[in-house]
Amino acid sequence: MPRLHLCFPSSTLFISEEANLRRLTVATAATMVCHLSQTSLPLLFFSLLAASAALAEVNLSLDYYQASCPCAEEIISNVVTTKQINNPTTAAGMLRLFFHDCFVSGCDASVLVSSNTFNRAERDADINLSLPGDAFDAVVRAKTALELQCPGVVSCADILAVATRDLVSMLGGPFYPVRLGRRDSISSSAASVELNLPRHNASVDRIVALFVSKGFAVRELVALSGAHTVGFSHCGEYADRIFNFNNGGHLAFDPAMSPNFAQALQKACADYRKDPTIATFNDIMTPGKFDNLYYQNLLRGLGLLASDQKLAADCRTAPFVRLYAANQTAFFLDFVNAMEKLSVFGIKTGNRGEVRRRCDVFNNLSA
Repeated sequence: MPRLHLCFPSSTLFISEEANLRRLTVATAATMVCHLSQTSLPLLFFSLLAASAALAEVNLSLDYYQASCPCAEEIISNVVTTKQINNPTTAAGMLRLFFHDCFVSGCDASVLVSSNTFNRAERDADINLSLPGDAFDAVVRAKTALELQCPGVVSCADILAVATRDLVSMLGGPFYPVRLGRRDSISSSAASVELNLPRHNASVDRIVALFVSKGFAVRELVALSGAHTVGFSHCGEYADRIFNFNNGGHLAFDPAMSPNFAQALQKACADYRKDPTIATFNDIMTPGKFDNLYYQNLLRGLGLLASDQKLAADCRTAPFVRLYAANQTAFFLDFVNAMEKLSVFGIKTGNRGEVRRRCDVFNNLSA
C-alpha cells in the first residue's frame, strides 16, 4: 500500500491511499516580459491561432446537449462527486489529466486513449505514466452512465471539461461556465507529448516559452499554477531539492526552501528510492481545499516543486504570486478566466473528430 505523507515543518502525518493514487502536477502557463527577446513571436502566428480557435468555438454552447441529452451535466456531476467522496485525490488528479490533455493536442480526450500493437498513445508517454488512475476511472464511469442514458451523444472531451470544473468547485474553488460540443480526437501519439508539457524542474524561461507558444500570458501562467493548491507529488520529483542539492555542494537542500520544511521532507522521503510511491501534499496547509494558500506557501519557502518555487523569484511571475497570496478573489477570477480559455484550446468540432463510444478506444477500433 503506497504511503502518502503530509509534511508540516514540525511533524509528518502518514496517510494510507490506494495503489493507483498518483501525483498532481498541473503545470504552469506563460508569458509577458522581463526579457523581451524571449517573448517575441511572429504576429502572424498569433493571428492564425486566434482565428482557428474562434472558428472552432462558434460550434460550442452552454446548452449544447439540451435536446439530445438534457441531463448530461447532472449525470457527470453525480458520478464524479461520488468518486471524489470515495477517493479524495480524484479532483487534483482530474485537474492534471485535463491539463495534460489540452496542452498536447487540444482539449480532445486524446490522453484517454489506450495504446495498442500499432500505436503508442499519449497516456504512455514518460511524463504521463504517473497520471492518476482515479481520474481516468471517473471519466470512464461518467461515460458509461451517459451511454446508458444517451448513447453516442456526449463526447469524452466534454466529460473531461465538465468533470474538472465540478471537482474544482466541490473543493471550494470557483464555479465557471463550460461551453460544450467538443469532439474527441481520432489520433493520439506519445511522440507528441514531451515538448508540449513542462517538467517539474523546468526553468521559468522554459515554461514561459512553452506557454507563450500556445497563446497564454504570464498572468494566466501563474493563475493556472494555483491548481497545485490541491494534490500531491512523489518524492522523486523534488528529491534533488532536498538531497545532495547542487550535486554535492555545501548546501544540504535548496536554499529557496524553508529549512524546517526541507528537513521534514527529508524525513518523509528517506525511503523514496525503495518505495517510489511515497508522496507529499503540494500545499502542506490546506491540501484538500482549493484556495490561495499555495501562493502564500511560495512566499514562505514552502513550495514543493522547483518549478513552483521559482515563480516567487522571477520578475515576470512574482508580482502575480504576491497578488494572489494577498487576494483570493483575484486568484479565483483569474483562474476562471484562464480555465475557460484552456478548456477551448485546440478543440475539435464537426468532422475533425468523433464522439467515441468508449473513451479509451477510437470508434473504428471498438466496433
